[in-house]
Amino acid sequence: MSHGLRKLVLATLFISPLSITWAQIAPPPNYDQKLNDMVVNATRSDTPLDQMSLNTTILTKEVLEASPDQTIDQVLKNVPGVFLNDVPYYQKDPTGQSINVRGLGYGRTLVLIDGLPANDAFYGTVQWNLVPMSSIESVEFVRGGVSSLYGNYGLGGVININTKTPKNSSQDVSANYGTYATGNVAASKDIIVSDGMQMRFSADYFSSDGYQNYATISPGSPNNVKNGMGTDAVKNSNVRLQNYFKPTQDTTGFLKFGYSTMADLSTNYAIAPNLIQMADIAAGSTTQLDVDKKTQVNVYYQNTNFYKQSGSTSSTGSNKNQPYINANYTDPYSTLGASGQYTHDLNAVGIDQYILGVDARNISASNQTNNLSSTGSGAVTTVNYAQGQQNFYGLLGQLKSNASAFPLETTLGARMDLWTSQTPSFYNAGANGANPIYQNVSNKSKTQFSPSLGLLYKATENWDLRTAAYQAFHAPSMNNTLRSYGSTSGGYFFANPNLTPETMTGYEIGTDYRWRAGFAQLTAFNNYIQNAITSYNLSTTADQSLVNSLCASAGNPQGCGLGKVNYYTNQQNLLSRGIEMQYHQDINPRWAVDGGYTYTSTILTWSATSDPTNTQVGGVPKNMANAGVTFYPSPGASISTTVRYVGNSWMATGSLPVPAYAVVGMKANLQLTPQASLFASVVNLFNRQYVTFNIASQATAYQAGMPQAITVGGRVIF
Repeated sequence: MSHGLRKLVLATLFISPLSITWAQIAPPPNYDQKLNDMVVNATRSDTPLDQMSLNTTILTKEVLEASPDQTIDQVLKNVPGVFLNDVPYYQKDPTGQSINVRGLGYGRTLVLIDGLPANDAFYGTVQWNLVPMSSIESVEFVRGGVSSLYGNYGLGGVININTKTPKNSSQDVSANYGTYATGNVAASKDIIVSDGMQMRFSADYFSSDGYQNYATISPGSPNNVKNGMGTDAVKNSNVRLQNYFKPTQDTTGFLKFGYSTMADLSTNYAIAPNLIQMADIAAGSTTQLDVDKKTQVNVYYQNTNFYKQSGSTSSTGSNKNQPYINANYTDPYSTLGASGQYTHDLNAVGIDQYILGVDARNISASNQTNNLSSTGSGAVTTVNYAQGQQNFYGLLGQLKSNASAFPLETTLGARMDLWTSQTPSFYNAGANGANPIYQNVSNKSKTQFSPSLGLLYKATENWDLRTAAYQAFHAPSMNNTLRSYGSTSGGYFFANPNLTPETMTGYEIGTDYRWRAGFAQLTAFNNYIQNAITSYNLSTTADQSLVNSLCASAGNPQGCGLGKVNYYTNQQNLLSRGIEMQYHQDINPRWAVDGGYTYTSTILTWSATSDPTNTQVGGVPKNMANAGVTFYPSPGASISTTVRYVGNSWMATGSLPVPAYAVVGMKANLQLTPQASLFASVVNLFNRQYVTFNIASQATAYQAGMPQAITVGGRVIF
């Protein structure tokens, strides 16, 4: 973006908020009533927001459109309880695009798109490119253990992203462009064939030249950027076809198809591009058996091919200081799942509702890693190969009851899960795959019981007290059990096929106060994870023999040695405690304010690794806060200013400090006509240079927060 255009956009944001927007309307006259009328689909029981015993936040269309951030992960980072740093997903390796809730760690929170699993089947991460902002209607965020409903991934909570559905036979086109040649184009077509048949076709394309996200300022170093490293350029595309039908008066159904691609650069090396290609299909139906009984059936399938490369800069030999590809990886994987549920709104014998459900899911995957010569010749020095599958089977039940003598609502749930893991092929081989050495990996299985109890006491019409207790579990991802990877700059990470699920016991207590013009929430939580899955750094002399063995299995790549090797294990227990606060107030029809604060203490209480106990873990700032002010100069215009504060943290547990920082953003909106709108936004308004929090064991992994990024765009409906 040119300097002149940047000055023009900034001047517009400060001086003339009427000139730019995104279909933003003035706040409704009764904000509280609007939220109370919302149903949280992520509960599997259509629970109204004001009846939730777990701390719950809903991001409405208005909230999403007022945010300066242009991707859903960066919008979520400002929600209390979420730990996402200030690097947008498209500037991260696809294997690291995840979410951390309540300091419990990445990959331990379930993400759904329209109620169906969205966590990557192999990595457990979230490919945020699947849900561009143009496709999102609202987001539900339920914190706390939800394994009694969903089983795996249920430690941190569940995020359900509701996408737009057909409303009328119209077309919608939106586009934006900004700093670092970052742009997005999206189009959709709604077709209303009849009351019983509706369709929506949508497509989008996103690209960015990216910025240099390796920190060169303290505590980072200019040496973090090696010769051959540039920026993480990226290109994403999505195509979706959604069909909704009503074959009978009592039955509705859906059928969805999708295809997406994501291409980016591994560790910012142009010579080492990555490519993900994903195809999926999902179908389901809901049948109303009676006025108070219904059944739901869903089935989904997803197939992914991931080709990845790892770039490095040689530090020795004839090609010293020259970039080369040190490894490439081929990860084909698929998942097939189905669920069935029966819901009865009984409203008798003290029971208001009960649900019974069954789920099943299979994940099949393989990984082949070709470790390449450090001379840059491309010769395959060693090969690591693993193939396996995991199966999940779950039975669940839930009861809801409203006491007649006093205003207490009780939700009691329980789920039994069976997890199995088979790794029939796991070997290391020499040059070009010669002389493979096979490792015998025994089959793994675990039965997990996950109960939950939620209580909600209506103290007054506007004020409620709530508490919940739960147990939850999370199975190791295929990435943990099958894939070894690494580089000279970031270190080497070795898979462990003998990992087993980790379990969590937790509770929380909170209160909500809602009034005509806003709400306030306060929650305290305590979560304890046993047998936590973690990758720890082998850095002591006691680890030397294991380091030698692991490095030898990869052909002793350049830089592989003590202090540079990481290994997955179940040998840690983790305790996370804290408070979450959130506030919103419509001061008058023209002004609204928002605020949030999170205090999180996350420590290891036991560790058989070199990581210290009773010290704040890496990647979890203790203090985080955000505030925002929105001004509505007219019913069709708005301007928002946000401030985000992140306190001091460690990048590795007890070491590699990350200083505190604060970032300001702005967005202005104008609806030109009922069919056309414009917007402009600025992330990092004052262009502050800072290092953002991260989880890593090497100082070379310090990450630079997003520099100033200006975006302008518009939307037309016709």
